[in-house]
Amino acid sequence: MIFESWGGALLALFLGYLLGSIPFGVLLTRAAGGGDLRAIGSGNIGATNVLRTGRKGLALLTLLLDMGKGAVAVIVAGAFSPDLAAPAAIAVFLGHLYPVWLRFRGGKGVATLLGITLAMLWPAGLAFIVVWIAAALVTRYSSVGGMAGAVAAPVMAALVGEFGLVILFLAFALLVLWRHRGNLERLLDGTEPRIGSGKGSASGTDIG
Repeated sequence: MIFESWGGALLALFLGYLLGSIPFGVLLTRAAGGGDLRAIGSGNIGATNVLRTGRKGLALLTLLLDMGKGAVAVIVAGAFSPDLAAPAAIAVFLGHLYPVWLRFRGGKGVATLLGITLAMLWPAGLAFIVVWIAAALVTRYSSVGGMAGAVAAPVMAALVGEFGLVILFLAFALLVLWRHRGNLERLLDGTEPRIGSGKGSASGTDIG
């Protein structure tokens, strides 16, 4: 039983990481004839940078697929055993942030984390969405919306009494903040581009 337990966890970690490391933005942009996404705009592999190619549909598809891989990893692993949901969530998130195929230079994790939270605790996912949109609209900073949404997830988990998920979601939120450290520096010195400012071509404000 111990071997089976460890074996299942290792399999969830391995498959979750492989799924998370699929760079949908890069693959879709290349397939559409848009070139290498990493050489466009901020160089990020997320939906916002795909949007900079002028392909709104492709950007939306990237967003949904990045969310989807987070949700699928959790749902599939959890279907085998509820204990495997957390390892799968960790693996798919780290896979997106540090994909082996891209020399461990991945996205910022917001969309994938949203998919994870929706699959693990839908009230946290809902809070993520509401806070994300509200913060982005109020501040007009895409990065602020993504970071605020990520922080909202562990807060909601605590409010609904799912304390087992609070630490996990908090760790994810801290990683999102770490990946946005460049944005935080620009926010502090007043150089972070606002949504619609036309200055985001290399800002790194991506949500992916």
